[in-house]
Amino acid sequence: MSTALDRPASSRGREADGSRWSPRLWGLLIVLSLALFLDGLDVSMVAVALPSIGAELGLSTATLQWVISGYVLGFGGFLLLGGRTADLLGRRRVFLIALGVFAAASLIGGLVDSGTLLIASRFVKGVAAAFTAPTGLSILTTTFAEGRQRNRAMSVYTVFGASGFSSGLLFGGLLMSLGWRWTFFFGAPFALLALLAGLALIPKDRPDARGGYDLVGAATLTATMLLLVYTVVTAPETGWAHPVTIASFGGVVALLTLFVWVENRVRHPLVRLGILRSGTLVRANVGAIALMGSFISFQFLLTLFLQQALGQTPLQMALSLLPAGILVVVSAPFADRLISRFGTPKLIAAGLIALSTGYLLFLRVEPEFAYLGMMLPTALLLGAGFALAFPAINVQATSGVDDDEQGLAAGLVQTSAQVGGALVLAVTTAIIAVDHATGQGAAGGAAEMLVQFRPALVFVTAVALTGVLIALYPLLARGRRSAGARIAADAEAADRLAEKAGV
Repeated sequence: MSTALDRPASSRGREADGSRWSPRLWGLLIVLSLALFLDGLDVSMVAVALPSIGAELGLSTATLQWVISGYVLGFGGFLLLGGRTADLLGRRRVFLIALGVFAAASLIGGLVDSGTLLIASRFVKGVAAAFTAPTGLSILTTTFAEGRQRNRAMSVYTVFGASGFSSGLLFGGLLMSLGWRWTFFFGAPFALLALLAGLALIPKDRPDARGGYDLVGAATLTATMLLLVYTVVTAPETGWAHPVTIASFGGVVALLTLFVWVENRVRHPLVRLGILRSGTLVRANVGAIALMGSFISFQFLLTLFLQQALGQTPLQMALSLLPAGILVVVSAPFADRLISRFGTPKLIAAGLIALSTGYLLFLRVEPEFAYLGMMLPTALLLGAGFALAFPAINVQATSGVDDDEQGLAAGLVQTSAQVGGALVLAVTTAIIAVDHATGQGAAGGAAEMLVQFRPALVFVTAVALTGVLIALYPLLARGRRSAGARIAADAEAADRLAEKAGV
């Protein structure tokens, strides 16, 4: 006897058009959403534990950065390979194996007493997330029929992901009362629970045996991203015009050129470059860069200001952003309706406008910090921006893509979010370093730190506003064409009138 999950997406779409979803279908959506929530949570949760980790394990500040960077680089560097592997080996198999690795790495990270082993476990955990994230999204898009059903599922799924990113600081602050190791242990039981439920709920699929692995492409693309982030981070200290910095940027160009050359010649490329001809997909990826890049960078600046300048505890800082997380969660039932009514471009633009407004409002913050008047409006706008833009970006990125390339499309948009976030953060820290080096600010009191941070806040806002323009491009272009058509029609009508009047 077949179930709803055993039938093709088109058949399931006729059955599950909204309120008539079966419990099994809801269970599958919860499993996929929980995995994405854990992926997003881990990006921000561990940050609050870094001082305690460094004190107990005797790690320097430079080494501590790799506790965060190891996860992000593993996540962003292998996302495309993760999506392609899911297409080749089967989405169910790859998702479940990666969940098991994620749970094991979470447990090991909380048990080790060596900085090297801790960083290694973080990298492995990031790689596991690089396989669960695009695979989970491709399972969703191939299980739920395109249209209202998929929009509803995607809204719930992406709200879980956004909640993970936005609530990581809160969970980290709460867990720090038990000790820093609990920020690592936390994900293990939930990943194991999702694995066991997934064994029962995720439908079996047939791997695409015709494909192959583009390991050279994966290696060159990952090396390109790592070298670019490293170059931007180290350039303020080395010097932007220093031969080493120039050579590093040259290496980035060379590696990217090699990647394109490889992808055009291998039989089974990691990225079929033709997929980038889709303007809808490209705009979704730019939106992901603008959203995650600006948000992660702002969160970084906010964390430094609240903790170092104002002396807040990790929990106090986390509670400052709690309204944003709550707003994201309560928006879940409405995201699919908004997408169906307004379309993804308008929602992406509206979300980024809300974020930009929140960043700009924070520019008026003064050393005499007043939460209700200064921080709360920004927190609410951040929540609204995420709630609007995050689901719409993911829906737009996978809309109209063939089933056999859903893993690739999902991997592309999530790679853009992770790597784009790392790059924008790198430029943000570089701006801070330049201002500090030129004496425009000093890492001392709140007033000095605000002066030092303002150029970086302006840059973060500019990134979000650029995303707005890209998202609205089809609407603006359509408006210009419509205006041109109206002008032409008016001119033609005027000519006809002139002819009748004998002019």
